[in-house]
Amino acid sequence: MKKRTALRASALIGTGAILGFLLCAALQGPSGIVETRASAEEKSNGLIEVTNAPSMPNTNNGLMPDQSHAMVDVGYHFANLWFAADKGNWPLAKYYLQGTRSHLYWAVRIHPVRTTSTGSEVDLNGILQAIDNSFLTEIDSAITSKDTAKFKAAYRQTLEGCYACHTACEKPFLRPQIPTAPSATILNFDPNVTSPP
Repeated sequence: MKKRTALRASALIGTGAILGFLLCAALQGPSGIVETRASAEEKSNGLIEVTNAPSMPNTNNGLMPDQSHAMVDVGYHFANLWFAADKGNWPLAKYYLQGTRSHLYWAVRIHPVRTTSTGSEVDLNGILQAIDNSFLTEIDSAITSKDTAKFKAAYRQTLEGCYACHTACEKPFLRPQIPTAPSATILNFDPNVTSPP
């Protein structure tokens, strides 16, 4: 009886080890390295392929989300940034500016170079560096000095910089604007409120 229990335990441990090894190998892929540059497969050849297969993300062999996911997060933070500054909640504005920057860098790590329909490459990292060192730095300065007018001017300039990037990437239909409502409706942007109602 003890031999059978020991044999079962050994078989279970061995099976677990083999499954763990196979899972690690499957997650790492053949090279074990996650690429951060766009693959040749992502370049459009103009043909539309219709299959019954489920759609899989085409970034980094399906291990990372698409860049659009990170950009939705950028939009969330950047929209809330507007309302935090508009209400004079400068610590919250600083928080949302940091979130905006962090998610922009995440988006660029996911897809650092875009290839246009003409074959030219758009260096998103270079564009982000320029936007961060100019427009986002101006927003940061306005937050630090608690200057609403300077903030709103810098925010509008940043929207123009965002749209220039979208246009360079052949996505002129993505037109950012001054938000009309905060993305986070559960948060109170009033800096004078000290607790939930």
